[in-house]
Amino acid sequence: MANPTQTEALPEVFATEEAQIEVADSHGGAAVHAEPELLGLAPFQWVSIAMAVLLLFAFGVAKVHKAIAGGLDNKIKAIKDNLEEAKQLRAEAEALREEYAAKIANAEKDAEAMLDNAKREAEGIVAKAQEDTAAMIARRERMAQDKIAAAERQAVAELKAKAADASTAAAAALIADQHDAEADKALADEVISNI
Repeated sequence: MANPTQTEALPEVFATEEAQIEVADSHGGAAVHAEPELLGLAPFQWVSIAMAVLLLFAFGVAKVHKAIAGGLDNKIKAIKDNLEEAKQLRAEAEALREEYAAKIANAEKDAEAMLDNAKREAEGIVAKAQEDTAAMIARRERMAQDKIAAAERQAVAELKAKAADASTAAAAALIADQHDAEADKALADEVISNI
């Protein structure tokens, strides 16, 4: 341990009137440092006084608390307005969701109704086509039968006419062979007398 009486190269310390270092006796006493003071007040007391004056000025003269409260009130009002708008938007979204859910349900019902209606119409069209086809087949059969009957009647009439012509020709030939002019005169006289 170094002897306090020896002088070593220590940094220089400047002493002012406000702050003087008192050196105790050389028997191991500690050095006491005097704090600077102004008007008998320590620096932390001056800081406290300055803060008190600043706060009094801010709240008393400048009405900072009203500005802060007004700003907070405006923020609170803006937040309340945003919440109210969010509630309205949510209610509108719920209403739209319900509306679209109802539209989807109605669209599904309409689609089912249209499908059922289309099936009924298709069945009706098929039934009508079957009826029309059966009626057309019946008409065509009747027309074919009528044509066949007409052709048969015409063929019978032509056969009768040919048979009559043939029998007339045969009768004329027979009469011509077997009757002479005298027999014809007697036959004509008999027919005239019957009239």
